[in-house]
Amino acid sequence: QVQLRESGGGLVQAGGSLRLSCAASGRTFNDYTMAWFRQAPGKEREFVAANTRRLGRTYYSDSVKGRFTISRDGAKNTVYLQMNSLKPEDTAVYYCAAQARSGVTNVDYDYWGQGTHVTVFL
Repeated sequence: QVQLRESGGGLVQAGGSLRLSCAASGRTFNDYTMAWFRQAPGKEREFVAANTRRLGRTYYSDSVKGRFTISRDGAKNTVYLQMNSLKPEDTAVYYCAAQARSGVTNVDYDYWGQGTHVTVFL
């Protein structure tokens, strides 16, 4: 079992930055592909970014590429999402996920956090 806990969400003005954190506990953190998803009101959960366990490759959705950065700290069992140049359309609940069952961009992970709210205003 893996427990995930997100933090770092909040209110930010458009153009600003936030850094989300996801602390993992349980099984060995470095065994898992880690990812961030988000869900805006009335919309489906969508992929944001992922970091694979073996080669450490990163993947981003087109909507955040160049603005968001995913990273992980094995010593702290924590994965981060640095979000820069935020836009109102980035407003959503952001979820951390671990252990992809199929492709890293699919909403098909074994473990999920409870989510953290991000609101971007003009």
